[in-house]
Amino acid sequence: MTSGYKPAVHFNHVNYSLDGIHILKNITGSFPEGCITTLVGPSGAGKTTLLKLCNGLLSPGAGEIHIKGNIICSYEPVELRRLVGIALQSAPMINGSVLKNLALPLALQGKQLAEKDAKNLLHDVGLEEECLLRPIKDLSGGQRQKVSIARTLVNHPQILLLDEITSSLDRVSQLEIEELIVKINQKYGTTIIWITHNLQQAMTIGHYTWVMMNGEVIETGKSSLLRAPVNEKVQLFVKGDME
Repeated sequence: MTSGYKPAVHFNHVNYSLDGIHILKNITGSFPEGCITTLVGPSGAGKTTLLKLCNGLLSPGAGEIHIKGNIICSYEPVELRRLVGIALQSAPMINGSVLKNLALPLALQGKQLAEKDAKNLLHDVGLEEECLLRPIKDLSGGQRQKVSIARTLVNHPQILLLDEITSSLDRVSQLEIEELIVKINQKYGTTIIWITHNLQQAMTIGHYTWVMMNGEVIETGKSSLLRAPVNEKVQLFVKGDME
């Protein structure tokens, strides 16, 4: 699947259990550097758990994870979170202005975000500069999601993890976010790992796709695999979603 590409993230026989439940089972594979890989599969397949393992929010029970060629535990937590950013479906925000929310990652490090840099971030995600001082509560769902992504970009991550970031948005906002993610990938060469339930989105946006079921990686390859999967379970999954 990743022939010719360096792995940005590599899983080597990774297992994860919680409360006696085996959530991830012997995951092995790589996410290629500079590409968009989409993660699809039914609810409960382990996709979000896998994503959280990529930036140290969770630790594997067995196996190894390598980030940019180094074992994940060799990074300090703050260093790892700078390298590997994450944006979630809920886009949690703090009370106050857009600027206050954008500044949060640096504020947690005892640093300040320059207004010029904040405006550049808004420009990157397609928001007007005048949004900077607006209360976050006054923004639409799509605008909040853009702020969430902009905030993740404050640390200039080389790897960006996305968990269902368009699932609650209207079609117009969804398309805007899709265009934004492609732009980030192309402009900065950011490696992107994106969980989505939208198979059309996975095929359109992804260079590669992992299909997960019941804690296992069932099929991987170029995202076009979703048009004609080889695995029978994946065929049934795709057929059910497309109907």
